[in-house]
Amino acid sequence: MAFNTVIVDRDGNIGTITLNRPEQFNTFSSEMARELNEALKDLDADDAVRVVIVKGAGKVFSTGIDITEYPGKSPSEYHTWISLMEKMHFTIADMGKPVIAMAHKYAVANGAGLLFAADFSIISEETQIGTTAINVGLLCTGPIIPIADRLGKKKTMEMLLCGDMIDAREAEALGLVNKVVPADRLEEETLALARKLAAKSPTAVRLGKEFCQKMQEMPFSRRFAYNAELFARLCTTEDAREGVTAFIEKRKPVWKGK
Repeated sequence: MAFNTVIVDRDGNIGTITLNRPEQFNTFSSEMARELNEALKDLDADDAVRVVIVKGAGKVFSTGIDITEYPGKSPSEYHTWISLMEKMHFTIADMGKPVIAMAHKYAVANGAGLLFAADFSIISEETQIGTTAINVGLLCTGPIIPIADRLGKKKTMEMLLCGDMIDAREAEALGLVNKVVPADRLEEETLALARKLAAKSPTAVRLGKEFCQKMQEMPFSRRFAYNAELFARLCTTEDAREGVTAFIEKRKPVWKGK
């Protein structure tokens, strides 16, 4: 499928989506929001792809929603508009493949939301992250949802209502990103993580992502019941049998994703 605002590349079992509105600092137009979701779904449906990377072209990762689309909408139109911007959270959560956000310089508002929505995030050490919509009389309520539980009430309120930027090291300390690296090693480190994930059993990765997504919404005791259900399902897969056999035979497993 041809896209206007994102670029999709495949290199072996790694798919990459590049947000491609560099002159607009990769702000989310409605077109880019739609195309990002379609590109994510396309790569998830591609059996050759095991991991997806999302990055930004040009000087920054993404600085939010294209504010030129803001004026003159009715309440129902605003509802449709913001739901489109936030659809990526559901798309990524529903994917069977892990998504890595590779961010540089600025990840702001909806750009921060994409960073938080991804399963993994690696950022360069000069990156600034902000949920800054409060500064123009709006709120980054969508971007804050994926991180609210791990931040706790006070820090969540601070990020939502103060609109300050946080630097890469604070983001790492808060558990908002997986790794902070020098800018000249950002792509190298991101690809290293992608290759590590791609080398694992696709079946185990898919079920592991499913477990992490679903168990967060469950009471403590239900998490263990779900764990038993999922683990029993995993034990009957071809990949599990191959992995155990390969371990016993002291060889590398050959995954089939089944």
